[in-house]
Amino acid sequence: MEKSSNFFLIHNFNTVPDELLALCSDYLIYDCSTDTDTKQKLHDRNLSVKDVANTGHNITTYFSFFDEYYDNLPEVICLLKGNMIGRHCSMEFFRQVMDNKSFTFLYDEKQYWDKFAKFDGENQKNEAGNTFLAMENVYVEKNTSWYVESPNHPKKYFNDVDDLLRFIYKKPMIPQYFMFSPGACYIIRREQVLSHSREFYRNLNKLMNYGMNPGFPSEAHQVERILPILFTSLSETNEWMDDEIAFENKLPECSAYIQYKYDNRPRKFKKLRKLLGLI
Repeated sequence: MEKSSNFFLIHNFNTVPDELLALCSDYLIYDCSTDTDTKQKLHDRNLSVKDVANTGHNITTYFSFFDEYYDNLPEVICLLKGNMIGRHCSMEFFRQVMDNKSFTFLYDEKQYWDKFAKFDGENQKNEAGNTFLAMENVYVEKNTSWYVESPNHPKKYFNDVDDLLRFIYKKPMIPQYFMFSPGACYIIRREQVLSHSREFYRNLNKLMNYGMNPGFPSEAHQVERILPILFTSLSETNEWMDDEIAFENKLPECSAYIQYKYDNRPRKFKKLRKLLGLI
């Protein structure tokens, strides 16, 4: 079987990623499995495994790797999840692109093509909605930050992705839509990673690994949407993004602002509820 010459960085949770391992010559598994049998299998086979804490998502794995191997990064890195095949893209698609040397979105769900195409399977025109495909593997979502309202993913620092972009960049362009790969799997080049400092990645991880109560932070969903921006933008970042002490000193301001926005959120039927003695 032909193998990719690209380096595979595999974020793994409760699986043995044999399908991916069969396709690469060089790899590293960041394993956050909670299943002891799975962890034992990985180590019994003497695979290249690094045990890490479970943050509930895979982006902290990527940024931790960038930090740890910053001075010795592979030329091209496939950012993968152990369960990616069949969940975020097909094996057929991945084998076609796995040796790409340019930035690639690893996403391919053909079952949605009729839904997102200009015309559906019966040649009826589709109306554009909040989500669509810009290309067969590029998912597009309207910038509404709908996910921040989920009680399963609490937010601590940012109410929406717009505020996050303003925190990272001095003069960000706030897009109406985001293009990204659901599941956060990509092929990237070394120079894309090196466009930011290792402190940049350490700092971003602080926004996404502060707890699992009950699930991973909303900020991880926000960073997922802007990963292509982080990997390709030429915009100037704020100085605290490259300084851990300055960054940490800014975080209380973010927490205070998110509380202020919560305290001053619109109150529906406030006058009526006051008349009824409910407030």
